Amino acid sequence: MHIPARRRPEFEQARHYDYPAHLRDAIVDLPSAPGVYVFHGEEGDRPLYIGKSVNLRSRVLSHLRNPDETSLLRQTRRITHICTAGEIGALLLEANLIKQQQPLLNQKLRRSQQLCSLRVQNGLPEVVYSNDINFATEPSLYGLFSSRHSALEELRNLADLNQLCYGALGLEKFKPGRACFRAMIHLCGGVCRGDESQDAHRSRLFTSLDGLRVACWPYPGAIGLIERNEGDCQIHVIRNWCYLGSVRDQARAIELDVVASGFDADGYKILCKPILSGSAEIILL
Repeated sequence: MHIPARRRPEFEQARHYDYPAHLRDAIVDLPSAPGVYVFHGEEGDRPLYIGKSVNLRSRVLSHLRNPDETSLLRQTRRITHICTAGEIGALLLEANLIKQQQPLLNQKLRRSQQLCSLRVQNGLPEVVYSNDINFATEPSLYGLFSSRHSALEELRNLADLNQLCYGALGLEKFKPGRACFRAMIHLCGGVCRGDESQDAHRSRLFTSLDGLRVACWPYPGAIGLIERNEGDCQIHVIRNWCYLGSVRDQARAIELDVVASGFDADGYKILCKPILSGSAEIILL
């Protein structure tokens, strides 16, 4: 006679899992639409978690049905939501709310840090900072990094992949005309000892950096990026890759056109593809 295998305890627990009764009312009016949702703890405290989805109801229910999120659900007292007209609006609003409200469990987007990038001056790469120059309008910047260390680490990675000379890049000291250590083990193309020209080395440097190029803001001022969804329409106001807010009529969009506080990496990552590809509906403000 076949004896069925006993279920592992964690599987049995998951099978009988039921989300907290005090949150049942929170999902009654959740729509199957794009937007942002917020898990709140005690009144007056910072939000516990902020998320986004193209289907609010489905996403929040997935949280409530997940036994691994028991700790979050136990602390949650209510769940609120804000609908948007599409995914771009949800992404922008989520990033903005996380920066403003500093939820306890959102680590990735919570802190606004000074950004670094790489720029080539007189043939040498250098690290530059968003506090010193406007990343939205400065040409020929490469990569967005959270620290000088991460920027230089990426430069080393590019050098390793493309046989670039650490000495010629300013990453280590060397005596011109003498081979660096990496050249002796065939990891450097040999510009340090004259095996290749400075122009050839510089050309390979720019080719390797090209995939990291930061796009300049392509408009003279602010724009409205329009999203439409089943009769709903939102205008997301953007200037210099910074999200300034969303409205539902053009007159109010013009009122939101203010000087952006600084380059926003999250806004850049969200907006770069739809704006530069021409797939987004754009109006000039």
